[in-house]
Amino acid sequence: MSKIDLGTETDMALNLVDLERYPIADLDSGEGAAFLKECQDQMEAHGWCNLDGFIHAGSLAALEDEASGLLPDAEVLTIKRNIYQGAIDPSLPPDDPRRREYTHVATQLADDQLPADTLIQQLYKSELLTEFVRRVQKKPVLYRCADEFQALNVVALYPGSWHAWHYDTTECTVTLLLKAAESGGDFAFLPNSRTDETEDREAVDRLLAGDMSHVQKFDRGAGTFTLFRGGYSLHGVTEVFGDHPRITAILTYDEQEGRVISDDINVRIYGQRVEKILADRQAALTQAKEG
Repeated sequence: MSKIDLGTETDMALNLVDLERYPIADLDSGEGAAFLKECQDQMEAHGWCNLDGFIHAGSLAALEDEASGLLPDAEVLTIKRNIYQGAIDPSLPPDDPRRREYTHVATQLADDQLPADTLIQQLYKSELLTEFVRRVQKKPVLYRCADEFQALNVVALYPGSWHAWHYDTTECTVTLLLKAAESGGDFAFLPNSRTDETEDREAVDRLLAGDMSHVQKFDRGAGTFTLFRGGYSLHGVTEVFGDHPRITAILTYDEQEGRVISDDINVRIYGQRVEKILADRQAALTQAKEG
């Protein structure tokens, strides 16, 4: 498709994204088409596409202030999970590293804790942005994740924290760095370490044993927009150092319309708050049936 028809509504990407550097409003001609091809080529060659300064400086300040204002109400989650985020595969040998659970601590806002009128929610709902992500990933269709908790998250890693190695629950994950760490806090990943059918076990085992020699890692400044295949690339964030947190927005997309994540995985990630929401909901359904 060519330019998105915005109708009478203003697409928030038009206000927040540096369209002179990153012309996502028209990807079918001129500079926009050339830019799209560069992004697609980078995804093909490296498994990621990194766009520094994607957000205008003034808009970035507003997004950072917004997130910082919401984070005091966020939960500090101690997240313990294996790299697949699901139940342990009982067929694996007892000493297999895929049975191991990794722990990290994050201050995290789930999608249901981010009001609809926030700038970050409006950016996530942007049709321009969704279409851009779709075309960079070369997907025939792409939808924003429909999960009430996982669709959009804001995560703060305070000094001394990190993100443990994991695969995402959907393939197309995008991150927007709202505040960089003073030092550390590098995004690190093993590009295309698995497919739907196979996994590069040698590379994964090597990484889980502590060998970072095959990991891709790069520094990013605030405002950087990063596309990668999070469902197929084992990834994490190195330890954060300094005096302030590293704050990231995580935007999730899926080829399946209406995609939601299992209750089990959501409870593993978000803990007691979500467990209570789901339990209360189930109790209300049971009561309604019995009544």
